[in-house]
This record gives sequence, structure tokens and C-alpha cells, in this order.
Amino acid sequence: MASLKVGDKAPDFSLPTGEGKVMSLKDLKGMKTVLYFYPKDDTSGCTKEACAFNDNLKQLEKLGAVVVGVSADSPAAHQKFAGKFNLAFPLLSDEKKEMIKKYGVWKEKSMYGKKYMGIERTTFVINAKGVLTHIFPKVKVDGHLEEVQKALEED
Repeated sequence: MASLKVGDKAPDFSLPTGEGKVMSLKDLKGMKTVLYFYPKDDTSGCTKEACAFNDNLKQLEKLGAVVVGVSADSPAAHQKFAGKFNLAFPLLSDEKKEMIKKYGVWKEKSMYGKKYMGIERTTFVINAKGVLTHIFPKVKVDGHLEEVQKALEED
């Protein structure tokens, strides 16, 4: 399990999007990237987070950033989720959880006293050179967009 820190090179990846294309880290070279990991398509917190990024995409783009979401859902599930909420940024499908584990966001969680493994909602800001500049673990959706915007303004 990776334990990434600010200043580390972002781990490489190559995954399918909801549109059936393949996206890798090198496709994002030269751009700031907001790479966010979320537990599940079309659930309340994940929908709220995706819509916050989507509703503010123009502002984030003005700060020189692209947004990319990642979960273990299938490309078909991503396509349905993106279509339902008109998401204008790519969602990557990591069904084998390889990237999820590389980024260290596959964690033991607990709900109603039951322990299980799942994605810990985490956002990484990657600079144009592919280096991690900010890491937001255990993201609380409310107020998160503002944290990310502030981080992008600092870079």
C-alpha cells in the first residue's frame, strides 16, 4: 500500500474512461490535475462531490486545472453516472484497484460496526510536472471544492 506525500512524483496509471477511451498520467502532462478518488457512482456523497467539481469546472480550468475522478466502478457505470449528471470531466474505471492501491486510498473502513475494505475519499493535486502538491485525505464533501481551489491558486 502506497503512502504518498507532497513532493512525490504522482504514480503512473493507464485506465479506461466511461467513454471507453484510455487515459494515462502522461495525457495530463503540462496541466495541473485534480485527481479525486471516490467510493461509488451515483451515491449521495459521491454525486454531491462530482456535481460540485462539475458546476465549478470553468473556474478550475481558469486556474489551469483538469478534473479526473476515479473509482472501482465499471466504465458502463461511469458512463451512466456521467450522463445522468452531465459530468464534463473523465471518470476512470479501476475495477482491479491497481491505481487505487498505488495511490494508497484502499483502506479499511467501518459502517454500523462492520469493517470492510473500500476507497477512502481522497483528492490529489498534481502539478504540470507530475508532482503531488496537495493531498486531501478523508475528504468531507462540504467545503472541499473551496479547499481545492485554494490549493490551485497557491500553485
